[in-house]
Amino acid sequence: MDRRNIFKAAVAAVGGVFATKAIVTQASAQGAGGAAKVSANKVAYHLSDADKVVFVLGNIQNHLDGGPKGVEIVLVVHGPALKGFHAMSADPAVSQKVENFSKAGVKFDACGNTLKAQKVELADLVPGFKVVEEGGVVRLAELQSLGYAYLRP
Repeated sequence: MDRRNIFKAAVAAVGGVFATKAIVTQASAQGAGGAAKVSANKVAYHLSDADKVVFVLGNIQNHLDGGPKGVEIVLVVHGPALKGFHAMSADPAVSQKVENFSKAGVKFDACGNTLKAQKVELADLVPGFKVVEEGGVVRLAELQSLGYAYLRP
């Protein structure tokens, strides 16, 4: 194969990868059987990285400020990120944002599995959280099946 044919084959392969990704992304957004249509007014934020707590809260603030009115936002927190919301050690700015966002209608879901692993109770978290006993990742899948757009900043 000469250089031109190798180049053409490489371009075709890369194009195929992008086309496949677009199809898979579209199918994922539709869910199994196309049951759920993703809505711009319903968003599930996924947070598991402890070093991204402030960043993700900033994204939610930007979403509230610049997004559609009446948007339903759910922040699902699991893994190491949940430590950022322990009341005894939480940054006061984080606690204040959770309080303000709760008043604005943002929902905060804490993974029940992570709570058990970290040996903490709901009362140990900053106010505003509810426990999702089925687990954070299961909750995220449930929200997506209900038409929530999935964001993991």
